[in-house]
Amino acid sequence: MAQSVLKFGGTSVGDFNKIKNIAYMLKSRIDNGEKLVVVVSAMGKTTDTLMENIESLTTQPKDEHLAMLLTTGEQQTISYLSMVLNDIGVRVKAMTGYQAGIKTVGTHLKSKIADIDSERFEKAFETNDILVVAGFQGVNDLLEITTLGRGGSDTTAVAIASSIQSSCEIYTDVDGVYGTDPRIYPEAKLLNEVSYEEMMEMSALGAGVLETRSVEIAKNHNIPLYLGRTLSNVKGTWIMPQTEILEKKAVTGVALDTHMIHVTLTYPMQNFVLLQNLFDSLEAQSMNVDMISQIENQHGLQLSFTIKDSEVVQIEDIIEQLIIDYPHLKYTMKEHYAKLSVIGTGMRDMSGIASKAFRTLINSNVHFYQTTTSEISISFVVDRDLGEDAVRILSEAFNI
Repeated sequence: MAQSVLKFGGTSVGDFNKIKNIAYMLKSRIDNGEKLVVVVSAMGKTTDTLMENIESLTTQPKDEHLAMLLTTGEQQTISYLSMVLNDIGVRVKAMTGYQAGIKTVGTHLKSKIADIDSERFEKAFETNDILVVAGFQGVNDLLEITTLGRGGSDTTAVAIASSIQSSCEIYTDVDGVYGTDPRIYPEAKLLNEVSYEEMMEMSALGAGVLETRSVEIAKNHNIPLYLGRTLSNVKGTWIMPQTEILEKKAVTGVALDTHMIHVTLTYPMQNFVLLQNLFDSLEAQSMNVDMISQIENQHGLQLSFTIKDSEVVQIEDIIEQLIIDYPHLKYTMKEHYAKLSVIGTGMRDMSGIASKAFRTLINSNVHFYQTTTSEISISFVVDRDLGEDAVRILSEAFNI
């Protein structure tokens, strides 16, 4: 019997009517001979409400206590959906991350999946047709509840699919993957298919439709990955190996990340120990930095990089600790920038993409302060208030 993994995001299960409609759709698939693992997020703004509750109690909650609380959102959803499925005659089992055998490593709030016990799913399918699994959560070696961070339910779904060797369908409030955000550029085209590499790059560079780790797992295990709108007849997007995509464009997408902070450190002399201490601290906090540039000259050392704006407190703490040992270390953090990126695997084989992007921005008077490139992307730091205009300009130039 065919097995599939489906994931429904927070907006898809945002109220009880939506949960009921999803339940009937799932029953129709069971009636057609499938067995399903259904991964769900917390309903609507549940996680935001839980965070607000915390603020009224404490300003310094321990991470393990936060993880314990935040995972209750997903557990509510698996309970509600399972109750409805049971009422309409479906053999269903609700499973927390622990019950699903999702083992994690790392910090309580930014864990990574180390292993999934596929035998638990095989055993549960002997007496059930649908397994409803709480996304975003797992347990570490100490049997402590952990969360997988931003987009953790996507990661849960794809990891389970890789464990039981099935396809993975992710349903949300968008029709699929667009070349750029249609709210910024309404003419943006819906992509029928996109490569794993392009999707990973787009996600990492600001396109918020899929979490980067989930696409990476799909790529590593060759899992067919589908993104579409919940309960819609509109055909969504398949994410697949580049070799299976027939029509290859020079540029597939344009991404904008406004949730970034530009950090610059200056020190009056070259000091590699200082840099090592900095990056050791970043690693210990599971913080990713991007767009790194370093200048060393007779005036000393200057290091610039970007981070997510959600990590401002952590980076300030790290730098202030470094200043204790390096009192001449200075730093600035600027919030009025955005990261603008052009993405496409066609850049490998087609010349002139970089020069066209540079020329288009220059001719449109969009000033950029820093540039980095990868094999399939070019990223620019621009003024945040010009970011959306720049997206429209580049999307038009590259027919996105």
